[in-house]
Amino acid sequence: MIPFSAVPSAQGLYDPRFERDSCGVAFVADLNGRASHTIVAQALTALHNLDHRGAAGAEPSSGDGAGITVQIPDAFLRAESGLDLPPVGQYAVGLAFLPIDATQAAAVVAIVERTAAEEGLTVVGWRDVPVGPDSLGPTARGVMPAFRQVFLRGRDGESGLPLERLAFAARKIAERRAREAELELYFPSLSSRTLVYKGMLTTDQLATFFPDLTDERFTSAIGLVHSRFSTNTFPSWPLAHPYRYIAHNGEINTIRGNRNWMATREALLQSDLLASPRGGDGGGDLERLFPICTPDVSDSASFDEVLELLHLGGRSLPHAVLMMIPEAWENNAAMDPSRRAFYKFHASLMEPWDGPACVSFTDGTIIGAVLDRNGLRPGRWWQTSDGLVVLGSESGVLDLDPARIVAKGRLQPGKMFLADTSRGEILSDADVKAELAAEHPYAEWLHAGLMQLDQLPPREHVVFSHESVSRRQQIFGYTEEELRVLITPMVTGAAEPIGSMGTDTPLAALSQRPRLLFDYFTELFAQVTNPPLDAIREEMVTSLSGTIGPERNLLTPGPASCRQIVIPRPVLDNDELAKIWHVNADGDMPGFQCRLVDGRYRVHGGGEALAGAIERVRRECTEAVAAGARILILSDRDCDADHAPIPSLLLTSAVHQHLIRTGQRTQVGLVVETGEA
Repeated sequence: MIPFSAVPSAQGLYDPRFERDSCGVAFVADLNGRASHTIVAQALTALHNLDHRGAAGAEPSSGDGAGITVQIPDAFLRAESGLDLPPVGQYAVGLAFLPIDATQAAAVVAIVERTAAEEGLTVVGWRDVPVGPDSLGPTARGVMPAFRQVFLRGRDGESGLPLERLAFAARKIAERRAREAELELYFPSLSSRTLVYKGMLTTDQLATFFPDLTDERFTSAIGLVHSRFSTNTFPSWPLAHPYRYIAHNGEINTIRGNRNWMATREALLQSDLLASPRGGDGGGDLERLFPICTPDVSDSASFDEVLELLHLGGRSLPHAVLMMIPEAWENNAAMDPSRRAFYKFHASLMEPWDGPACVSFTDGTIIGAVLDRNGLRPGRWWQTSDGLVVLGSESGVLDLDPARIVAKGRLQPGKMFLADTSRGEILSDADVKAELAAEHPYAEWLHAGLMQLDQLPPREHVVFSHESVSRRQQIFGYTEEELRVLITPMVTGAAEPIGSMGTDTPLAALSQRPRLLFDYFTELFAQVTNPPLDAIREEMVTSLSGTIGPERNLLTPGPASCRQIVIPRPVLDNDELAKIWHVNADGDMPGFQCRLVDGRYRVHGGGEALAGAIERVRRECTEAVAAGARILILSDRDCDADHAPIPSLLLTSAVHQHLIRTGQRTQVGLVVETGEA
């Protein structure tokens, strides 16, 4: 469960895993890095002007969420905390959401302090954060936490990214330990660079609820603000934006797959940068930080957690953002080859987190925003003659004198806007990407690693007689209607079967006829009115290609990371399948050993035979991977009166989940040969 939240547990047709955000976002920054309270006040004004982009519940005084990210206001914190703080940059501070109950709060504080000590940090002290809850509605007050700030310093005087990594580990571990102890704990941020104030508030409640924000001593050179509209979901104190690095307008429609693959990749994660200060096996011990994606949080929260891992694992923040939200590169022939190689390489490491999404991000020095490949979430920016930079999800977030505006523009699909307050300049999208593309010889790595399926030599394979078609159609449950209405138009005219009268077919769970397992699962559409993508008519922003083969450690990319086979689409014909099946037939590609796994069971054995066959398949897959197989073909070929196909969805899921549990899933690619598809 999400702490300090009105989100109920899964019940009936509701599941908190489907939480989404759709909101308003803006930031204000001094391009020359001059911290002032004026920047904070202007950011709060922008937030006020985004009030209509947020939402509230039945009580107008319980908001879906509002928040702000600022730089560490060092002078203010020194004066208010009364603590003997190290020099700025050598201590981390974070707002902690703690239980209201004093006994539980003490237990959580003990967890934080013990964890900090284990991770090489010393607790300098705590500060009680003043709040003004009088304007809050009953729902928000009913789940409101207590608020304290904790101050930490590195045991060896760490600063910068090394201190960020220590604070990251301490926060992740402490929050997990609190969940395991059935206690509530949440850190909006814990950093030496940024500080987040947020909550289950309306835009105008933020400044009155946290009086710190209206103190003239509270200064910053950046202010990133967000007004939340939780789409068809329940509000929550932790799920308000900004998160540790981002504020997001839109939703991640691929979130289930993104989370599942991130959990799968945990088995390979290693990093000396994130290793425990207590020592270990040189880059291992990252299990203490798992799960990377906290259960039950929103799509934006999961995005932020993975972005944080990529950044603290060694990549710059813009690099990590472009890994997760790449521009449309696959079918853009005019793209610079080095940039194209950058995207193509990273596509073998991680799938995109597709929106529609406009993501603003900051590490306290740089601040920027990126729009996903489709550009379905707007963003506009302005630069003034005195160095003020403003970006918002719409015009009018801040009143600016037109005479002072020296540059302005809009976010474009797949493009990044980036302001660097340390260099005092706005970096162009082309310059940012050119610099990232030049970091490594990506084109050379791809040339040596990636293989195109259409370039593999043709292989012989069995061709079934036409007389066997009817028998196989009966085995795999094809109906006369499917053949006549769906398949025949596609085969004879290469036309998509389209109808306008709907369907009166009963739901699979209520049907009295045998149905394929696929029929029990339906597509989960987006919760807002996003148009469907068409890979043919929108080929510039859509691609069906992918890669198959083993993966490598996400945090240490290198030439071996892209040792995979590129497939043009997820559905293969028999000629293409034969190429994959015999890819190492000549013995010159031992890194792509392929193993065929029988996906049938003895039909007369009934359910017990099916269960036994699944266990056999799992065992064979484990043994095959251990023996060096890097591609598994799960096949239900050659079914007859004695051998029935294991439903392909059940077969694939059983193998996929089993290999995740054994830590082998990222070592192997799966191909499914089935008559059901």
